[in-house]
Amino acid sequence: MPRLVCAQAANANPLYLYYKAGWTDFKPVTAAPTFASAIQIGDPVSIDRAVFALRATDGIVEEATEEELMDAMSLADHTGMFACPHTGVALAALAKRRGRRVIKANDRTVVVSTAHGLKFTQSKVDYHSKEIADMACRYANPPISVKAKFGSVMDVLKKKLDVKGKVRSSG
Repeated sequence: MPRLVCAQAANANPLYLYYKAGWTDFKPVTAAPTFASAIQIGDPVSIDRAVFALRATDGIVEEATEEELMDAMSLADHTGMFACPHTGVALAALAKRRGRRVIKANDRTVVVSTAHGLKFTQSKVDYHSKEIADMACRYANPPISVKAKFGSVMDVLKKKLDVKGKVRSSG
């Protein structure tokens, strides 16, 4: 039986708080805004089923701050994914638990990605432009404005990629 890990945004984390309290005295929370908007839930309707599944699998619950989830989303994007903030929550939780060695290096893990980054483009633009207040945006890949000319684009690419030599236009 796999061990379930539930990941919640710290701005909407009633299950995490319940878990940390030893599964005693569930208290709904007022969910604050989060980039992971689909999981911005302070009083989950299926709390009893979630707790049952977690307890039956010796499961754990972790939270991710806004900065942690956005950094994790950006790191995933560096691998070629175009992750959503919700996946960022799950990846940040995985990284935290791996860092604490709760999830070991050889453990098989599955992270469920529930949406595509195209649904959250503004948060990605804001992150990479470093326009999110109180967030370092450690893995930002800032946009570069370039004239709509082949030579201008190639000049920027050569500089960015530190390429020596000339690249010829084929037309």
